[in-house]
Amino acid sequence: MSLPTITHDTDICIIGGGPAGLCAALAAARHGASVTLMQDRPVLGGNSSSEIRMHICGADRHNAIPNLRETGILEELRLENLYRNPQRSYSMWDTVLYEKAMAEPNLQLILNCSCQQAEVNGDRISSITGWQLTTQTYHIVRAHIYIDCSGDAVLAPLTGAAFRMGREARAEFGESLAPIEADEHTMGMTCMFQARRYETPMPFIPLAWAYTYERCEELPFGFSGHTWPQMGYWWIELGGMQHAIYDTEACRDELLKIVYGIWDHLKNHCLQRDALANWALDWVQFLPGKRESRRYVGAYILNQNDIASGGQFDDTVAYGGWTMDDHHPAGFEAVKLGAPATHWHPAPSPYGIPYRTLYVRDIANLMFAGRDASCTHIAMSSTRVMGTACVMGQAAGTAAAWAISKGIFPRDVSADIAALQQQLLADGCYLPGIRQVFDDLTTQAELSASQGDPEPVRDGFNRPIGDNLHGWRCCPGDWLAYRFRQMQYVESVTMVLDSALDQLITMSNLQQDNQLSVIPDAMPRELIVEGLCTGEWRIIQHLTGNYQRLVRLPVKLQLAAIRFTLLKTWGDVPSTIYAFYVN
Repeated sequence: MSLPTITHDTDICIIGGGPAGLCAALAAARHGASVTLMQDRPVLGGNSSSEIRMHICGADRHNAIPNLRETGILEELRLENLYRNPQRSYSMWDTVLYEKAMAEPNLQLILNCSCQQAEVNGDRISSITGWQLTTQTYHIVRAHIYIDCSGDAVLAPLTGAAFRMGREARAEFGESLAPIEADEHTMGMTCMFQARRYETPMPFIPLAWAYTYERCEELPFGFSGHTWPQMGYWWIELGGMQHAIYDTEACRDELLKIVYGIWDHLKNHCLQRDALANWALDWVQFLPGKRESRRYVGAYILNQNDIASGGQFDDTVAYGGWTMDDHHPAGFEAVKLGAPATHWHPAPSPYGIPYRTLYVRDIANLMFAGRDASCTHIAMSSTRVMGTACVMGQAAGTAAAWAISKGIFPRDVSADIAALQQQLLADGCYLPGIRQVFDDLTTQAELSASQGDPEPVRDGFNRPIGDNLHGWRCCPGDWLAYRFRQMQYVESVTMVLDSALDQLITMSNLQQDNQLSVIPDAMPRELIVEGLCTGEWRIIQHLTGNYQRLVRLPVKLQLAAIRFTLLKTWGDVPSTIYAFYVN
């Protein structure tokens, strides 16, 4: 008896349900494409999920650079998490992501399913096949466009698409940070742990099979590296000198020996062991979190010099800003070589990422996003972080849906790049230096407000940039209004609200004092939208309990004017409206 096989026909197939893949799937589905997301784990979220529990970093560098946090779908997910998950449970984060995916009627999830095979006809993928462990079923997905967000670029060896693995030679791209000679070394993978404090002392009995570290000097960063017992240590890292994919299981075994050896050191050998007397392990990561493996060769390869110069591209569709954080390939063992565990090379924030880094040049219907995007090793040391992966994923998913709607290939979307950029901006994304363009219904109407200068709400830059607020400060009771030259049909009204881009909302085991676990005080909680018709104002929408930054409400009426009034914020404090426009 053969094992069952299920065939799925869809517009877009996405492999990998980490941050990049989920954002790509949500974006594509919301723009009308049918989407199938194949994920080899039982949960979504990749390195941010309960299986790995890494906080999502990005261009704001964990709020070290205020107002550069990624918006769009990632901001929506983070705000949902603040509202639903004040306890900062990673299992609840898994649930938030799962629920978002399940709520999309155009999106089908195939979880616990590993992509194993691809059929290629000419320069196109015709199908992929995955094995679902839980049901012992093969799933064949036939799609028009495939987006590989697997991290390991699994479709590259299965389709023959060009890819790289390792470090480029310095001369190839003129990268001063690259090694003189090319090699196959990568950044490694990490197993972290979580500990918590108890009311009474909690002894730890060393594990016979784990390593023993009696002196702080044996560990990266020495005594100064012993902070964050509630989170674990990123420098428990191996795999850069081995094969970043094929040697994963062997690396995991070594990493666990190190993890338990370090906890033994902290509890039984370290000079500060008395301070940790009441601490005990609560969780240990058995699935290594990867930083680097295969990277596709796209229509363009982003390199160190592109990042250093700010990423000035005509086809910018995403942005980064993390440092070029190049981990030593020896990882944990680098301390024995007298080398640092990582180099945080300077990088500007933000820098643009071009659309050409998100599609393959030799397979017509293959795209990608995340750490397998088309970058050199040095550039990828910055773009690999999850916040950047999310905005790349949203760009790829939006572009794929655009291609489906036009009946074209991903590479052909480049001819419509300005329209793609405007769609991303309308969906709440930020693209450095690119202004959202509003239609005449907004730009030619008379704009007034209860106080202050309201013009920034239609200047097209929907967040603070440098010293320019690009928004209208208001208090509960204040209003904004557009008055049209004549009666106009208004389809919808959109507001970009204050989600406190200058504060830290990323969920993290660091449990920092400035880390929010509730909706920001400045977020509008209650508002009304009124329309002027037949000489009097009437309420069109009364929104209560709002906690999202991007709010788009249906109107579908002939109006002489439209007005927004702020009624409440979450903390009874002033707020800022960054955009208010009609379509």
